[in-house]
Amino acid sequence: MTNVTDEELLQASADLRVALGRLIRRLRQGYVAGELTLPERSVLSRLDREGPATPGCLADLERVKPQAMGVTLAGLVGRGLVERRKDDSDGRKVLMSVTEAGIKLLTDRRSRTTRLMAAALAEKFTAAEQRELAAAIPLIERLADEL
Repeated sequence: MTNVTDEELLQASADLRVALGRLIRRLRQGYVAGELTLPERSVLSRLDREGPATPGCLADLERVKPQAMGVTLAGLVGRGLVERRKDDSDGRKVLMSVTEAGIKLLTDRRSRTTRLMAAALAEKFTAAEQRELAAAIPLIERLADEL
């Protein structure tokens, strides 16, 4: 197996940035009122995967200002998707955790955007390509966490 050169890594990074930017713009264009926004989905998914966290920790992990995280969390709490509770180990801290309704929404495959993406994958990508994309998701998430 050959090592990837610095130049190849720079080119791959530039290409990935452009591709992800296009994908995000397309996802934002397809937003329908009532569906989760990208920041809401990201926070909800993180809480589901990693467990309860403080608002400050979430802001750091999502790389947003605490005020922006407050707005995102307020929307999720208002919809009953996330709940606040006191930290058992430090009563001064508040922990945010996903509710059953939040988990249900995350696993609901009926959102318009999810259906559109699934249809595009089914119709325009081979089974091998579908597996490659699925395998790349944890790597893309890890990259996002490292930036």
